Amino acid sequence: MLRHSKAIVAALACALVTTGALAEGTLEKIKSQGYITLANRDASIPFSYYDANQKPIGYSLEICLKAIDMIKKKYNMPNLQVRYQLVTSANRIPLIANGTADLECGSTTNNLEREQQVAFGYTYFVTGNRWVSKKSAHLKTLQDLKGKTIVSTAGTSNLKEITEINNKENLGMNIISANGHPEAFQMVETGRAAAFVMDDILLYSLQASSRNPKEFEISNVSLSLQPYGPMMRKGDDEFKKAVDDAIGQIFKSGEINKIYNKWFEKPIPPKNIDLKVPMSAELKKIIANPTDSGDPKAYE
Repeated sequence: MLRHSKAIVAALACALVTTGALAEGTLEKIKSQGYITLANRDASIPFSYYDANQKPIGYSLEICLKAIDMIKKKYNMPNLQVRYQLVTSANRIPLIANGTADLECGSTTNNLEREQQVAFGYTYFVTGNRWVSKKSAHLKTLQDLKGKTIVSTAGTSNLKEITEINNKENLGMNIISANGHPEAFQMVETGRAAAFVMDDILLYSLQASSRNPKEFEISNVSLSLQPYGPMMRKGDDEFKKAVDDAIGQIFKSGEINKIYNKWFEKPIPPKNIDLKVPMSAELKKIIANPTDSGDPKAYE
């Protein structure tokens, strides 16, 4: 009987330790382990991608790295290291939710549905959901897409939205998914798809990087606004506040203007393309009054 009681006590102790580990806040976790895991993308230019030396770089990563530097100072973690975890559109949310990565900084849209699974920090970019096609196809309106093969990237809000529009408007589009943005663009390039639906800023970068940029055009029609923000585990209010405070300081100091200029208005590696995209009125509004809202109406 005594042996049985000891086994029960041991099991309860083990359960308590496990529960405690799951409940441990991110700040406690990264301080104890000595590193923070930053989720990165391989081809979300200019937000998060690899340079010629396979080093993670980009607008979103630079903002988050500066925020991490501020957190290191504020919470007395001078030796905190940054480790990277490559993620895709399809697995980025699960890998944040289960704690594999602590912070994701890329081109992830904050929306109300995703807020049920993860948390988002202050929005650092606002884009529109559009499509790219060959100029020769003359796909100017949604009705022009009727019956066509349309591609978007797996695991994105863009794919979900165009599918919903297709069903609602009875357009009869054949909607397929690609594993990544470059693959989806290549499908339009090679004629396997008539159009690629994605955030316009990503389409601009893919077009600019293509072999014949003048062959393509991006729609004037915007299906919706898409706010980007850093993604983190849901329910960790202390860590979220630390990230928000740091990004808020980057905004307030004006440093965000230098970062934006570097990635959107000057040649960027590895091909030295210049996107020539001035800061939008929507982003200027967010910088002046930071928000983490997942409601598109907050950005109109």
